[in-house]
Amino acid sequence: QVQLVESGGGLVQAGGSLRLSCAASRSIFSINTMGWHRQAPGKQRELVATITSGGSTKYTDSVKGRFTISRDNQKNTLYLQMNSLRPEDTGVYYCNVPPGWTSRDYWGQGTQVTVSS
Repeated sequence: QVQLVESGGGLVQAGGSLRLSCAASRSIFSINTMGWHRQAPGKQRELVATITSGGSTKYTDSVKGRFTISRDNQKNTLYLQMNSLRPEDTGVYYCNVPPGWTSRDYWGQGTQVTVSS
């Protein structure tokens, strides 16, 4: 199993940047897919971006060209660089390891991102 701890959230003005980190409690070298999700107030949780162990990335359309997901297997850490932030990016951001590595779905506790207009 793995424990995930997010950090890096905060309050930022529209157009600003934040870098989220997700520290894993064990080596992520063998974990194929990791991702970031977010949940805005009153809305369902949505997938923001994923990255495979080979470095392949996918993004939801609304963040393409603004967000970059990356991973550092040496530091056991997943990142999400968020640029040109918009008020609609506001929400709680969660790190995730989906079923596939094991049968379980792993989540961090989330980190709040608030973008003011």
